[in-house]
Amino acid sequence: MKLFLADHHYGARSGWHLYNALRGDVADLHFFEDDLSVLSNGSAMQQCRLLVLNRLAGETLSDEAELNVKAYLEQGGNILLLHCGSAAFEQWVWWRKLVGLRWVRPDDPAEVAASSHPVRSYQVRVVNRDHPLRSRLQEMSLPDDEIYIHLEQVCPVTCLMETTTEEGTFCQCCECVTPWGGRIVSFLPGHAEGAVKTPALVHNVLQLVDYLTPSDK
Repeated sequence: MKLFLADHHYGARSGWHLYNALRGDVADLHFFEDDLSVLSNGSAMQQCRLLVLNRLAGETLSDEAELNVKAYLEQGGNILLLHCGSAAFEQWVWWRKLVGLRWVRPDDPAEVAASSHPVRSYQVRVVNRDHPLRSRLQEMSLPDDEIYIHLEQVCPVTCLMETTTEEGTFCQCCECVTPWGGRIVSFLPGHAEGAVKTPALVHNVLQLVDYLTPSDK
């Protein structure tokens, strides 16, 4: 199964809108909003073949949930981090070292300078010509929405998509490899409903899900 864990994200419900755009094309996708209890379910986590996170840290997690997430990664599990997903487990020191580009909030437990998100329309282009996803990803023209910039790079990444704003050029989709051989792909665009439902954005997320679940083929 594929687990998609989201929060209501300040009422925007980014994850919910994206889930509804994906579910007709993604088999065995299970959605949870503001509910992380499935992480404490050892059986469910053992059956998980892709963990999708589109949420910030919030509710207190059990020790069992942390052990299950780490066990999933240690078994080579893949993760898709959508929008703010790199902050989903920011309270775990080991997690903060794995996620490639980390969204940093003002109250960051590691006291790193906060990331930022100017709001305006923007273009996202594909930049890596050697990656297998190069021919599958589409450039995006997005309406006014948060643009995630100034993230903390915590490990080596391969940038797949980027945008240029008045603040500079910033990676918007990247891949890193965990110490256990799994892949973590971060896809930053997609906060407001209008942006989330942009056909190119939905297409790109579908391609990333497909890429991270090769055993489905």
